Amino acid sequence: MEQVPVLQVDRLTGGYSLGKPVLHDISFQVGKGEMIGLIGLNGAGKSTTMKHILGLMTPQGGEVHIQGATLRKAPEQYRSSLAFVPEAPQLYEEMTVREHLEFTARAYGVEPADYERRAARLIDLFNMKEKEDSLSMHLSKGMKQKVMIMCAFVAAPPLYIIDEPFLGLDPLGIRSLLDFMVETKQGGSSILLSSHILSTIENYCDRFIVLHRGRIIVQGTLEQIREQTGQQGTPLEQIFYDLVQDSTWTVSND
Repeated sequence: MEQVPVLQVDRLTGGYSLGKPVLHDISFQVGKGEMIGLIGLNGAGKSTTMKHILGLMTPQGGEVHIQGATLRKAPEQYRSSLAFVPEAPQLYEEMTVREHLEFTARAYGVEPADYERRAARLIDLFNMKEKEDSLSMHLSKGMKQKVMIMCAFVAAPPLYIIDEPFLGLDPLGIRSLLDFMVETKQGGSSILLSSHILSTIENYCDRFIVLHRGRIIVQGTLEQIREQTGQQGTPLEQIFYDLVQDSTWTVSND
């Protein structure tokens, strides 16, 4: 029996105004235990794609399924199956680090023993032991980003949507996050990751989706993309640069 993808985006068209879609008929899927890199220039439609997956925007066409469920038909199942790490930290100023973790765990129905184990691991991994009782208003931007990341991972849902998570993190925080994402996907969870730091994610993602002007112009493993573009052995960053500069890709796919 064929396994249902954790995330299935099927011919999604959408945007902020009717008649002026940002996304044009995009389709892709994320399988169990996969980390997929969603890459594109500013304005390519990455955040709009994520907002549609999160249910913050209503598609003008197409559908999004998470573990076979749609937001319209099974809203509780759909929402409980994902966690989101936004580009800009969004915390409650008068809650501590520990309180944010506890609040998130309760919202996702995490068992107390699982919560304690996960929270202790995350606090240690991201070097936040000395700050766990600090109010978020007293944290640096990088520390606030760490709290957002920790809250997502303490929930342990099947799917993570992560938008530019490296901004504000120090080198140790970036390495800790990358290592933990690898561990998370090895445990069976799936990750859709948006990042401009292509040289960093090249060695971590299983597949890549290149979004340009609201359309997917190429997707696949790095080797598959190299084959499709005729650039064997070329780094992802250079392939991406050539793709978005090449009118034969950007115009023929418009």
